[in-house]
Parts: sequence; C-alpha cells; structure tokens
Amino acid sequence: MAIGSRRHRKPPHHHGTTRRPQDIQRIGYQGAGWRDLYHRMMTVPVPALLLGLVLLYLATNLIFAFLYVTFGGIANARPGSVSDAFFFSIQTMATVGYGNMYPSSFAANILATIESLAGLLTVALTTGVAFARVSRPTARVMFSRIAVVSRRNGQPTLMLRAANQRRNRVVEAQMSVFVLLDEVSEEGEFMRRFHDVELVRSRNPMFFLSWTVMHQITPSSPFFGMDAAALAARNAEIHCSISGYDEVFAQMVHARYAYGVGDIRWNSRFTDLLIDRGNGVWAIDYTRFHDATDLGLDAVPDFGPDRAAPSEP
Repeated sequence: MAIGSRRHRKPPHHHGTTRRPQDIQRIGYQGAGWRDLYHRMMTVPVPALLLGLVLLYLATNLIFAFLYVTFGGIANARPGSVSDAFFFSIQTMATVGYGNMYPSSFAANILATIESLAGLLTVALTTGVAFARVSRPTARVMFSRIAVVSRRNGQPTLMLRAANQRRNRVVEAQMSVFVLLDEVSEEGEFMRRFHDVELVRSRNPMFFLSWTVMHQITPSSPFFGMDAAALAARNAEIHCSISGYDEVFAQMVHARYAYGVGDIRWNSRFTDLLIDRGNGVWAIDYTRFHDATDLGLDAVPDFGPDRAAPSEP
C-alpha cells in the first residue's frame, strides 16, 4: 500500500457538546495511584473529600480499637468490648485526655503513643488539604451559554459574553480563544488541530462588569467560509480562557468555558444588558445575559469561499 493511501477513521461527531478531560479514555495508561494522592484530594469534589476524610477517621479508630481489644491493657474497659476500645481510641487520637479508661499496660501505652502520633499527622495533613481547598483563589466568571454570529460594523463577527459575578475587579484580564477542528493532511493523516482565534480586544484593564468578546471573520479567520454544517462536519469546539489579577485575593485567577457547534446562534445578536435609569444611573440586567435576538434570513453574513479541510484520499 502506497504511503498516504491509508484511510483514517474519524471520531464520532458530538454536535453541540464539548469533551471534558475526564471523558477521554486512556488506553494503556497506568495512573500514579497513591503517589499522586494530593492531586486527587485537590481535584475531588468537596462532598466526596469530606466523606472520604470521615471514613478514614472512623476506619483508623476502628483498627486501633481492634488492636486494643487484642492486646488489652485498658483500665475500666469491659473485656472484649469493641465499643469501649473504639471510644478510647477516639480519646487518644483527639488528645482530649482520659476519663475512666486509660492505658494500664506496656502494650496499651505503646499503642496509645503510636495512635497519638498518627492522630497528630492526620490532623496536620487534613488541615493542610482543607486550607488549600478553601484558600485557593477562584474566578467567578459567567460565560454566556451561547455564542452568536452577526455583522458588527459591516464585518461578520463571532461574539460571546463574559461577566464578573463578584463585586471586585480583575485587573489586566486577558481573554484567549481557540477553536479545535478535525483536519486531514495531504498524506491522509487525521488530526485534531488548534487554531488561534484573533480577538478585536483580548485585554480588559479593569474587568468588573460584562465583556463582549468579538472575533471578526476575515479571510485569515479559521471560521472563514464555514457555516454551521461545515463546523459540525469538522467537530468544531470553541474554547475560551480568561485570566487576570484579582485585587482581593492578590493572586492570579482564571476561568474557562467551551462551546459546541449547537451553542452557536447564527444571524443573531445578544440582547442589551444596560438599562438607563435616568439621572446618570445605569443598571445591568443579568437575566438577559444568555438571551439573543434572531435577525432574520436577510442578515445572513457572507463568509466568503469555503475553506473546509481537504477530503480524505
């Protein structure tokens, strides 16, 4: 078979949806497991993290309870009582001090010493993870659920919206947008390729309200000559990423969002957010943030000649 005569199988289309990293299957990949435990604890949902810590706490005390029952040496504890040993273990791990029950043998004192050390390490590690999760700076940025394509100043333009949901300012905010497309090389090799999307304004010196992000569809645009069907045929995904300096956290924050082909509204424009209250007072109506108005068939933008990827050999 000649080079370049192979036919490469494309992945199935997913119109209107985007893939998440956790949706990608990894064949032949061996995870780090316990060696990457901290990363897992930082990325697992908070309810799952709290449940895991509670189960770890109960399981550790239960293990020491069985050890105390096995070796004995707990004064005033009922012989063979797992419940007495369990609550004695909790007192030891929490270092709250002993009441009626206390270690009365050498083996029990050794176990109490080991458990006290384990308790101190567990509390320190748990506190560190909890503080890292709570103190990690995050950006509360809301992206419009749709993107629109219409003419702006006579030029076909792709637009999307972003808004700062907090009452603070994100200084020197930077927005970057790229589109992911299926392509087939001249040799017949299939690939998913990133294309940078040049923005009319990619920098916002003081992002504290809303921001309409615009990309003019010119001959140099990756969208030039393409309509909804062409984007769907190439599994298009539009990814947005915003980063900036949060003046409250005094750290960099970032947020991201992705649009599928079904999230794009053609020949539409966003509904206005600003409301003039009079006397120099303006208001922003966020209930309209995701709304768009259909401009009708007469407003179909001219995208120019088709720039679809070359067909497979």
